[in-house]
Amino acid sequence: MGAALASAAASRGHEVVVVSGPVQVQYPDSVTVIPVVTTDEMLAAACEQFESCDGAIGAAAPCDYQPRQMKTEKISKTGDTLKLELIETADVIATLGQRKRKGQWVVGFALETEDRRFRSIVKLEQKHCDLMVSNGPEAIDSDDNHVELLVGEGEVLASLQGTKEQVAIDLLAAIENRLIEKHLIG
Repeated sequence: MGAALASAAASRGHEVVVVSGPVQVQYPDSVTVIPVVTTDEMLAAACEQFESCDGAIGAAAPCDYQPRQMKTEKISKTGDTLKLELIETADVIATLGQRKRKGQWVVGFALETEDRRFRSIVKLEQKHCDLMVSNGPEAIDSDDNHVELLVGEGEVLASLQGTKEQVAIDLLAAIENRLIEKHLIG
């Protein structure tokens, strides 16, 4: 979905910077891609780029958890039980939402399996997003997507379905109409 959004935004004349983890997708040649591996690297790069951007779209989430401790060498078998502790990673979109300045906007994505709309609206508010795109796990590794674009009051601004490319085009049109033109006028 990120590549489709980058392509749609570039084709609509926007200057696009993509902060991307290791993925098996091809981004358009017309966009700037900043490769990262860890969530901390993504957070640092996104915050740096956001300083000079009008807005951000968080199309895919990095991992939500990471091991509390990481070893640089192999952990050999001992026959004992191994305990793995996970801690939450930084929330990139929430951080950008908290840092946005007047005129900047943030659109998040919420992939949910239960109570999709309700959980997406909660995330929209908690992460200080202007809009939230709600979708489900069926979108992963699929050519198609079905999303709802939500505003803070819980209103469904748009329900979009089709190829990821078509959904991205429609999402960009809605984002431009709701956020970008509003900021240009105001």
